[in-house]
Amino acid sequence: MWRLSGRPGLCAVQRLSCGRVHHKVWREKSDQACQRALQYKVGEKIHGFTVNQVTPVPELFLTAVKLSHDNTGARYLHLAREDKNNLFSVQFRTTPMDSTGVPHVLEHTVLCGSQKYPCRDPFFKMLNRSLSTFMNAFTASDYTMYPFSTQNPKDFQNLLSVYLDATFFPCLRELDFWQEGWRLEHENPSDPQTPLIFKGVVFNEMKGAFTDNERIFSQHLQNKLLPDHTYSVVSGGDPLCIPELTWEQLKQFHATHYHPSNARFFTYGSFQLEQHLKQIQEEALSKFQKMEQSTAVPAQQHWDKPREFHITCGPDSLATDASKQTTVSVSFLLPDITDTFEAFTLNLLSSLLIAGPNSPFYKALIESGLGTDFSPDVGYNGYTREAYFSVGLQGIGENDVKTVRELVDRTIEEVIEKGFEDDRIEALLHKIEIQMKHQSTSFGLALTSYIASCWNHDGDPVELLQMGNQLTKFRQCLKENPKFLQEKVEQYFKNNQHKLTLSMKPDDKYYEKQTQMETEKLEQKVNSLSQADKQQIYQKGLELRTQQSKPQDASCLPALKVSDIEPTMPVTKFDIALAAGDIPVQYCPQPTNGVVYFRAFSSLNTLPEELRPYVPLFCNVLTKLGCGILDYREQAQQIELKTGGMTVSPHVLPDDSQLDTYEQGVLFSSLCLERNLPDMMHLWSEIFNNPCFEEEEHFKVLVKMAAQELSNGIPDSGHLYASLRASKTLTPAGDLQETFGGMDQVRLMKRIAEMTDIKPILRKLPRIKKYLLNCDNMRCSVNATSQQMPQAEKEVENFLRNIGRSKKERKPVRPHIVEKPTQSGPSGSAHVNGSQIVRKLITDPTFKPCQMKTHFVLPFPVNYVGECVRTVPYADPDHASLKILARLMTAKFLHTEIREKGGAYGGGAKLSHSGIFTLYSYRDPNSIETLQSFGKAVDWAKSGKFTQQDIDEAKLSVFSAVDSPVAPSDKGMDHFLYGLSDEMKQAYREQLFAVSHDKLTSVSHKYLGIGKSTHGLAILGPENSKIAKDPSWIIR
Repeated sequence: MWRLSGRPGLCAVQRLSCGRVHHKVWREKSDQACQRALQYKVGEKIHGFTVNQVTPVPELFLTAVKLSHDNTGARYLHLAREDKNNLFSVQFRTTPMDSTGVPHVLEHTVLCGSQKYPCRDPFFKMLNRSLSTFMNAFTASDYTMYPFSTQNPKDFQNLLSVYLDATFFPCLRELDFWQEGWRLEHENPSDPQTPLIFKGVVFNEMKGAFTDNERIFSQHLQNKLLPDHTYSVVSGGDPLCIPELTWEQLKQFHATHYHPSNARFFTYGSFQLEQHLKQIQEEALSKFQKMEQSTAVPAQQHWDKPREFHITCGPDSLATDASKQTTVSVSFLLPDITDTFEAFTLNLLSSLLIAGPNSPFYKALIESGLGTDFSPDVGYNGYTREAYFSVGLQGIGENDVKTVRELVDRTIEEVIEKGFEDDRIEALLHKIEIQMKHQSTSFGLALTSYIASCWNHDGDPVELLQMGNQLTKFRQCLKENPKFLQEKVEQYFKNNQHKLTLSMKPDDKYYEKQTQMETEKLEQKVNSLSQADKQQIYQKGLELRTQQSKPQDASCLPALKVSDIEPTMPVTKFDIALAAGDIPVQYCPQPTNGVVYFRAFSSLNTLPEELRPYVPLFCNVLTKLGCGILDYREQAQQIELKTGGMTVSPHVLPDDSQLDTYEQGVLFSSLCLERNLPDMMHLWSEIFNNPCFEEEEHFKVLVKMAAQELSNGIPDSGHLYASLRASKTLTPAGDLQETFGGMDQVRLMKRIAEMTDIKPILRKLPRIKKYLLNCDNMRCSVNATSQQMPQAEKEVENFLRNIGRSKKERKPVRPHIVEKPTQSGPSGSAHVNGSQIVRKLITDPTFKPCQMKTHFVLPFPVNYVGECVRTVPYADPDHASLKILARLMTAKFLHTEIREKGGAYGGGAKLSHSGIFTLYSYRDPNSIETLQSFGKAVDWAKSGKFTQQDIDEAKLSVFSAVDSPVAPSDKGMDHFLYGLSDEMKQAYREQLFAVSHDKLTSVSHKYLGIGKSTHGLAILGPENSKIAKDPSWIIR
């Protein structure tokens, strides 16, 4: 998987709390692992390693142990923390000097078989032989990383063995290079009369990656700002350069870069360090001697005057204004990221400059009305040896480039003169405090990603983690010199000659020109072939196809057994009490480190139909337009100062027993430190009672940003949009999901953003408020420590008594409402005060599912394909069988057909909680052929050509998701939102265990065959003559 630098980090710690993530940190027990690690002594020898440093990092509840390997010089960092979700990663500094994508193709190819595990594709096979909570590999601009995590100690050893062998002793077979990198092959490999074309997984992945204009811009920005060395090339590979890469070069790159002397090992969690060191020494490092490495990146030569570049990209068919599709940014080279405190300071400075409506660049650029949103990669970027800061706008007119540059210069001057308000600095430091306390389930992964770049360039990763020290030093610097930050702005922005202005505008013929260049490249390759070469290519193509189709023996790989899965799931305890008379509130005591998590769910049942499409926009702007006596800037300031964020989002929640029944509503979520709970609840009261919908200018700004964000998200999430559209006509909930989050919503937002008069839309917001922001149909939940609960109960009671109720009872818009109490058995201790949550579900007895086929024509060179089938709800015993079947079809059939043979970046099958069975592909060179592969996959499933071992592997894979860790902030949410009790989840668990060969073939016949259940199809991608001629397709 290729990663181009990163998305902008709002502050140093934001990257530490990424993802839906968690820890079991009961304070009393929270230091067993830390205490054990503190016993190590500097200079101590353990399994060929020497301990260099032992440092407690109390702010992150961990102890850091730094070691080095005596023989090879390999570096090692262990972060001991009382967290069951243990992580390993190994990273190599990979510094390519061309754009053939050699590190990226190598990352794919090492995972295709190794000395000890010579079977094909051990990486994908281990996904089904393990209970891993994460497995992947990343190619960044200057390093390649291989991380995995798991909660099971035996699984950890199994995965470690496979990862060590893959990285240090890979087979690197030529056919694997052909499959994963690039190859010339006949369009139909078994027919030598069909034309030769380029194929390969990385080749297609990168073609897909560069359909994303934000990526094109970010890539050029890095290449042009740091032109002297490895950052001037595309580490992932430029599709026009990838065909220059040879198998020999690939093997050579491995020999020089994948050596322990160029490696950094990282482990995290509660497992014993000695066991890790012993295994790494025995299975890998003992077989190597020290090697002088030459992978260091030299410092970039500083420019003596600013530079300017112009580039082009493909047109955005969803842009709100066709004449305004230019992007421009001004970027500055900053100091080396290994200067930890300077990097920390500049990261915070970046947030002060660009984050939120009170920041100077937001006021100057976003509110100028010139563009739709900040340019890509805005803010501080610390993923290259020397960091850089970038700011600009996208969605501007071509003639506004100069204006934006002048605004950037003027804003820098103003900041140097005026500085920042104390409150803004306090709000930012508060944000860091709350992010250090918020616990995430993939904290190990967040940490390894956070330190990767700095450590890659020989910076000190432990110093980077000691945020407490850095914050203290930062406050000290501000105290000693109130102009500390202004002087940094002057030094790094005003007086910096290493300054790049990059502008990008669309070219209608961009994709045509790309195709033309690819065709020329192909002709040049084909014309240089002799007859013998062509014959060999044909033979190799057949050989590859044979190898891909052969039944594979994976018996050499280690595996867990189904008996290693816990038979029962842990119970989550919570109470339900009525507040303000009749509003149910779920209280779930959890070890949250002093953070309180509050949520409220409000029903949309009484909302008139014509307002429903506008609910996502209402949710997006509700906390951003001001409330009570606060204007939108003051409100943003209060939210930053007093909370860890307040979000509002529409939800369509399926029923567990009926496909045509669902709950519709809006979820309000927020978190805060316990001392700020009264302030947070007061903010919610003001938002509910007195939201401001008068700010027309700011509303326009928010609408443009939202529309731009939706349009930019399509290249990364095309398969999700295809699947949403394909399921639109299969259930009543599907129709509403498409309205709220599908291509319908993308197009609606585009239309709103194009309106010259936006008042009619603004006038809809108070109407939605009337139906939504009251406590008529509401439920709430609080996750906090048990000590915090009494105060939380009091604050929630006050909030609910403060907010309004409707004067007259409103009738639901749809007449068929089912009242459904949530099941909570005695083990959940939920029957406190005899209260329970009653969900009001909508049902549609007249609904008839129907087939619809939609092709969204978009100017991409790759497709996103989705086919959906209506099956059964969660509580039906067949649901568990279909869940295992989806995993089985992905691992044993679709992966081979769609990725290995078809060359798509990804594809598979999945079953949703709501009973929609989805087959999908991602960044796929094919479309109709992929739909045919979906049909073959169903035939394969019906034929029952799979073994008990295959079924057991699918069960392991499904359970690794079912049992993935849940954050203290999210415990009890299945019950609160979906009405699922622990008993229901345990019953489902037992159904998963009971899935058999007979049940799998039975559900394949019963639901997936033609004519059995209703199917829906959708494709996002380029024009397609076959589809255009077929009247059963709707072309959009």
